[in-house]
Amino acid sequence: MEEVRETSAWVAHNSSHVTVDSSGIEEVVEKMKESIPKVEWDYEGIHYFDNGPLTVQYLFVLDALNFCFWPDKDLNYDNLAMGLKEALLNDKSAFDADRLQKYTGPQLRELLKWPRPLPLEEERVRLLHEVGFELERSFEGKAAKLVESCGKSAVKLVALITRHFPGFRDHSLYKGHQIFLYKRAQIFAADLWGAFKGQGYGEFNDISSITMFADYIVPAVLEQLGVLKFSSSLASAIEASSEIGAGSEEEVELRACSIYAVEKMRELLTDKWGKQVLSVELDLWLWSVGVQCPSLRHHRTLSIYY
Repeated sequence: MEEVRETSAWVAHNSSHVTVDSSGIEEVVEKMKESIPKVEWDYEGIHYFDNGPLTVQYLFVLDALNFCFWPDKDLNYDNLAMGLKEALLNDKSAFDADRLQKYTGPQLRELLKWPRPLPLEEERVRLLHEVGFELERSFEGKAAKLVESCGKSAVKLVALITRHFPGFRDHSLYKGHQIFLYKRAQIFAADLWGAFKGQGYGEFNDISSITMFADYIVPAVLEQLGVLKFSSSLASAIEASSEIGAGSEEEVELRACSIYAVEKMRELLTDKWGKQVLSVELDLWLWSVGVQCPSLRHHRTLSIYY
């Protein structure tokens, strides 16, 4: 995760379109210092949870598919989480590794009870096949075995996922530098930690190493809070709902500067106010603020990584 922090900081210091505003960070932290917002994982009650290995399998499938909802104005993360939950409640073998390797686009739609093609549907199916194949080949078909092999280290878990599952290798090239973001691999560790309340499959001795999860919503919330500033051309593109290319300078800056900004918020809360808070907790709060604001304008990029 140091690679994520270091390369995101490099982007923030060399950014052309997004600026991290230190005075904006101070203002937000000043308001938060007395009561750091705590948001419970699954506060909406949309996830499957049985306190066992099937929950781990569910979360891994969920996070393999957790990207790019915006092209369908009615589709969102809740639809995915609840659709997969219902599928598992109806059929406990729905996410067995051998079955994951065989799903087609229409079958995935049926699983989610979604009436039309999903955004990036072929990519979603490809990633299901990849997850099923590699779980079967290397982890006895069980995401729980993958988690057990990381020795209670979230950092090792992210490294294992990105080594074994190419669809989780969330890298970008920016001004000649390799940038590491790892949104979905990190959010799997955070989902386990949140779901199991830091116990059992969710016990990680280094959960503080996880950064925030660079997506669509959090950069928009950080901009609204005055923590991020956008160039006029980027602000216009977002306002016009224009597509911003995957791997473009603007897209990488939006994501990397968000990681850097949240790290700076966390550091300030600790150094100035003595408040211990995880990047995971700040991310969950920022994301929950964003999804409760229907008028929020976010950037639009077709990507399998978020």
